[in-house]
Amino acid sequence: MSTKRPTRSVPSGPARGCAPLERHTRAYRQYLLDRGNAAGYVRNCEAAVAHLSMWMKQAGKRLADVGEELVAEFREDHLPACRCTTSARHPDTVRAALGHLLVVLRAAGAIVPEPLDMTAVGQELRRYDQYMEQVRGLAPNTRESALRLIEALLRKHFGDDAIRFDVITPEHVRRFFAAQAKNYKTPSSLGVVVSALRGYFRWRATLGDRTHALVGAVAYPANWQQSSLPKSLEPAEVEQLEAALGQSGPSMLRADAIVRCALDLGLRSGEVARLSLDDIDWDAGTITLRRTKGRREDVMPLPQATGQAIAAYLRDERPKTRHRMVFARHMTPRERPIGPDLVRKTIRQAYARAGLPHTRSHLLRHTMASRLLAGGASLKEVADVLRHRSLNTTLIYAKLDSGRLVEVALPWPGISATATSGRAS
Repeated sequence: MSTKRPTRSVPSGPARGCAPLERHTRAYRQYLLDRGNAAGYVRNCEAAVAHLSMWMKQAGKRLADVGEELVAEFREDHLPACRCTTSARHPDTVRAALGHLLVVLRAAGAIVPEPLDMTAVGQELRRYDQYMEQVRGLAPNTRESALRLIEALLRKHFGDDAIRFDVITPEHVRRFFAAQAKNYKTPSSLGVVVSALRGYFRWRATLGDRTHALVGAVAYPANWQQSSLPKSLEPAEVEQLEAALGQSGPSMLRADAIVRCALDLGLRSGEVARLSLDDIDWDAGTITLRRTKGRREDVMPLPQATGQAIAAYLRDERPKTRHRMVFARHMTPRERPIGPDLVRKTIRQAYARAGLPHTRSHLLRHTMASRLLAGGASLKEVADVLRHRSLNTTLIYAKLDSGRLVEVALPWPGISATATSGRAS
């Protein structure tokens, strides 16, 4: 009989003896698993952390030294010349793994919090961001875009020094605007730069700075918003798209529900992505839209076809997650909610399956407005359904209401009004 002692299995994760980080490996692994990451991804991340910990021991680094600078030193100085007996050196994997590690260590209070930019520009940007959020009620993406532009302007003129508006001239602002214009393709997109700069200069004016001349230094480029018809799907194309729904295959129920939300409710891609299970009242047959572009909360009726599509997805296809978003990722990490990009991609794929040449998801929102007008709804009713804060935004759809346009059209000179009316009918 063999007396050989059974071997003990070595637990997965960072190697034993990784003193700087081993106390936090269990929390690190749980953090990754809680976010729905696949087991293989978790193992790769753990191996990268083990590599970092091994290097820290050799270099005499302590846990208190861990931060962005140490991670940058490891990635930029050690990895390119690494001869360690490990395969955990792929740049993308290491960057992601150590980014997760910093989050876990800071949540546990094991390392210092992420350092704040204490330069004059950094403090200015935080104050203005607070103003945009709390006073103007701007959405995070809008604030982020504005801060990026304002930081570029302030860094260019002041670097890390104090901000002095008496040294910025309108000519400086015009030159900055001209340089930024190269990054934007259309007048409407370039208007974002004008809005960001003017909003910031007006805020500084309320604080007592003489920035009125800077506000007038940039103007919105010519952009005739009512010059063209809004593009939408023709009735036959809508039927073609709807006929292509209901196909079998991976994620098809999610795709059907997303298309119905955009086509039947006119939701923007971000609004579809942010729909929560708590937003749907199945008994009342309503859906509540929160965190919308207009910063409003609206209750809308849930069409039967839309409700059935969502229910089928929730019942038969949606994976189990801890988050409460209606639409979930079907690949790891599942605990990370989907974003607008996935919604837009799903709608593009639905167009392709239906044999339609379109690519823009926003066409379905325009299509809904066109169908409402064709059914006799007023512009005010369309504005309410689309949740426009200003009726001017809805005016572009007036050109789609051919029935009412005929009523206000003037007769062509030399043609009687009776003849014109008869021809229109």
